[in-house]
Amino acid sequence: MTLSGAASIPKNESPTQHPNQTREQPPMKCLKDFLAQAQKSKVAIGHFNVADLVVLKAVFDGARELKVPLVVGVSEGERDFIGVRQIAALVRSLREEFDFPIFLNADHTHTLAKALEAAKAGFDAIVFDLSALPFDENVRRTREAVEALKTIHPAILVEGEIGDIGTGSEIHRQAPDLSKGLTSPAEAKQFVDATKVDILAPAVGNMHGMLESMVQGKTKKRLDINRIAQIKNAAQIPLTLHGGSGTDDEDFKRAIDAGITMIHINTEIRVAWRRGLLDGLTQHPDEVVPYKVLPFAVDTVKQVAASRLRLFNEKN
Repeated sequence: MTLSGAASIPKNESPTQHPNQTREQPPMKCLKDFLAQAQKSKVAIGHFNVADLVVLKAVFDGARELKVPLVVGVSEGERDFIGVRQIAALVRSLREEFDFPIFLNADHTHTLAKALEAAKAGFDAIVFDLSALPFDENVRRTREAVEALKTIHPAILVEGEIGDIGTGSEIHRQAPDLSKGLTSPAEAKQFVDATKVDILAPAVGNMHGMLESMVQGKTKKRLDINRIAQIKNAAQIPLTLHGGSGTDDEDFKRAIDAGITMIHINTEIRVAWRRGLLDGLTQHPDEVVPYKVLPFAVDTVKQVAASRLRLFNEKN
């Protein structure tokens, strides 16, 4: 059953024009339309990074069971491992075979060459992240990227990022001081107006990766909800929350209500993947057949993804 208030899958629609589609089956809305629907419904679309078929299968199965749209992302490192054209083909095959709104995002892309490569492969969205550069240079180069990418594929969504949320979706022993890198509403408006990005990723208390205490469940990330609301009012475009792993559940709900439309989860998925893989190897120490061990990792990742998707799609 579709979650109440979710940016759900409309009946008689499919996510892409299928070769055998009839006039009675119009094409599914694009990612931009699902983001608009999520904003209107005050829910968020879940974004999960994938680096192999195990994680892709797990998050896709979770989204299908809940009947909510899904975005999968691949960073530059993940693309180097799984292959740019290969992940595009995998996602496209799932979208076409199951008539399901799964979309592909080139996460944290730091060069125009890498962004163009993803666009030519058929990605639905690209995060062009030059947030480590001075603000003016970030604006200039992001604007150039938007123009170049839209030339290749006018419907592609380009996301820009400003502020500092740290680096690395991994386990950290100490939290970096990110207080000086928080995004201001004025910066957000200036950046959006100058670059014409479709989506904005601000720094609002979020952080890439997780602390050891977060993995253990002892601490949670907390978000600046008022800042999110002010940035949303200033930017007037969809906002993405990067570094969502380990965030307090109530803060997630309040952030969505304040204007967050897409939430990235990566480290939680990686932790679940490792835990599931270890469980499989522990329970079957002599097994050498991958498809008999890897389902343990699929199950643990799916549980985490489904839990997050359920939370993000609850009607506040």
